[in-house]
Amino acid sequence: MSNYHGCIRSFGEQTPNIGRRVFVDPSALVMGNVSLGDDVSVWPQVAVRGDMHRICIGARTNIQDGSVLHITHAGPYNEQGWPLVIGKEVTIGHNATLHGCTVGDRVLVGMGAIVMDGAVVEDDVVVAAGALVTPGKTLSSGFLYSGSPARKIRALSEDELAFFFYSANNYVDLKNQHIAELKEARQDHIRKTGP
Repeated sequence: MSNYHGCIRSFGEQTPNIGRRVFVDPSALVMGNVSLGDDVSVWPQVAVRGDMHRICIGARTNIQDGSVLHITHAGPYNEQGWPLVIGKEVTIGHNATLHGCTVGDRVLVGMGAIVMDGAVVEDDVVVAAGALVTPGKTLSSGFLYSGSPARKIRALSEDELAFFFYSANNYVDLKNQHIAELKEARQDHIRKTGP
């Protein structure tokens, strides 16, 4: 059985598909056509709303506090809409907004950054805190992007590239601690009050 504790909610006929060892904070919402890979962590006050298109989040990705993840619905201005697809070992910083975009593997989206409809962030990219990735823009692999609108600043160093793996591991370890503490608190509550 998966270890998750937040609000996992169906919408229409779509129910989130939750991988193994996933942590969803009790204050977070994951709704609708959403797939969370193994060891994903979704932190306090995050909204992952797959109500009009699909959201896929790859293994070992962490979505930090207050972030908003949504899609672009199909309609007269966009016949197919855009899903939200996030790769593996991605760190989404606090209060980031990702909307109908594609994010590759080993990406850092900094705190308060916004990635808009139809944008593509390739593998091994840093989107700086507060950056605005405008609709349809592609961010090439191996670079730091910053500003509003986001622009290419420089190539990433070897240390920066290694950080992606470190951050993913760190958040896998941290969510395991949270799962253990929530499980212990639940068992303690049952011991005191009965099932």
